[in-house]
Amino acid sequence: MGKIIMMFSIFYSLSLSANTSIFEHKVQKPETTYNKELCKLFTEKATTYEVSMRDDAYAQATLQSYKDRALIYCKE
Repeated sequence: MGKIIMMFSIFYSLSLSANTSIFEHKVQKPETTYNKELCKLFTEKATTYEVSMRDDAYAQATLQSYKDRALIYCKE
């Protein structure tokens, strides 16, 4: 009886570990594609915002934030 329980627990743990690795592989998007999308997004936001922004410190901070994020995500 003890061998059956031990075999069942081994097979059960192996099946759980195999299923999660397969699931994670299908769900995860390649990081480079995600970074390219964010690069494009923040570059567009910065250029659009710069044209129509207000003239105050908060607007300057927002613009700088968009530019900083664009630099982060546009690195190869």
